[in-house]
Amino acid sequence: MPSLLSCPGGLIVIGVIYLFSVNIKSEIWTNEVSDVQFGRLGSRVTLTCGGSHGGSPVEWRLNGSSVQPWQAQISEGSLTLLNATHSMEGNYSCHDVSGTLLQIIKLRLGHQPHFVHISCRVPNHNKIYCSWTQTKTTHLPTRYISSYSTKTGVVEPCVQDYNGENECSITDPPFWAAKLLVTVTEINPLGSNSTIFKGDYPKLLKPDPPENVTVVQVDGQPTQLLVQWKYPESWPDEMTAAFPLNFVLRYRPIGSSFWSSLEIEETSSLRIMDALAGHLHQIQVKAQDALNNYSQWSEWSHVVEACPWTESWDEPTEEPFGIPFVESFPVRATDKSPDSSADQNGSLGLLVLVGLFLAIMVAVLLTIIALLWVRQKKQDIVKNQELTSMVKMKSIPI
Repeated sequence: MPSLLSCPGGLIVIGVIYLFSVNIKSEIWTNEVSDVQFGRLGSRVTLTCGGSHGGSPVEWRLNGSSVQPWQAQISEGSLTLLNATHSMEGNYSCHDVSGTLLQIIKLRLGHQPHFVHISCRVPNHNKIYCSWTQTKTTHLPTRYISSYSTKTGVVEPCVQDYNGENECSITDPPFWAAKLLVTVTEINPLGSNSTIFKGDYPKLLKPDPPENVTVVQVDGQPTQLLVQWKYPESWPDEMTAAFPLNFVLRYRPIGSSFWSSLEIEETSSLRIMDALAGHLHQIQVKAQDALNNYSQWSEWSHVVEACPWTESWDEPTEEPFGIPFVESFPVRATDKSPDSSADQNGSLGLLVLVGLFLAIMVAVLLTIIALLWVRQKKQDIVKNQELTSMVKMKSIPI
């Protein structure tokens, strides 16, 4: 059997395999030397071909296509983008005159770090949570360094959880420190920028809303409701003795736009005494640190709805067969008979008062008419006397 090398066809196969292996090695090598370069949007960005020698001419390609001359300038193996835009991002490759790949550069464009918006919340005396958001999107991989300090000037780290959220926490802060400085530094491949948040620690304290708000009826009291709640979970039990909370409870019947409010000190229950009988009510509670007058009130708790106690009316039971229908009325109907007589007496008294009022009005009216008649009568008599006098005077001879 002849060997593969002695056969012309075998030599061709070996040549193809060799060329293919060289190409694979070239791709592996170029992937190893590939680089990522970052540039600023709207600026001039220069890419340098690291594989060129002695300023030999090279060809630049973007994602496999030749770079258009109006987009960039090529000089001694370097490519300069005149006004970088997002459309210029991608994989740039440089090739020698024979088309051999020399280097691949992945270009990413974005903005330099900018200021961030920082907000901090203090749900209790043992913890501070600060979070931040970008005020300008950089389009580049970004990381943050967070720290805090008080008036002592000692800088401590604000611990980040690195769970994908821009948030850090401060444990056991000095509650006697009036001022709090939180610094967040934004870092990306184009540089860094720091933002400082200045806060008044006592004014930042804002408890979470009260939890487990429940409302129960008070038996026999149609205008009362008993409201109970618990301290927020973020306000531990061991803290309540040293730092109690004050509460405000508000309530209203459904359909009303006006709330009634009650203030409660250091207790977690209250009885509403003036609920509207027979109506469904909405109840909410909020909290504030009892010792820190500068602290904020919490948000209102979830709305709880309840109706005061109402008397249940028993349905009349069926009487045994043979008892006359007259005796089958419930006893409750006889209990209302005194009320019916009282209503009748009240109606009779009202009719008497109306009759007296009408009689007085008629008497007054008749008196006025009589006075007017007497007055008119006197005027007529005076006129008659004057006419008589004038007639007598005319009859006297001159």
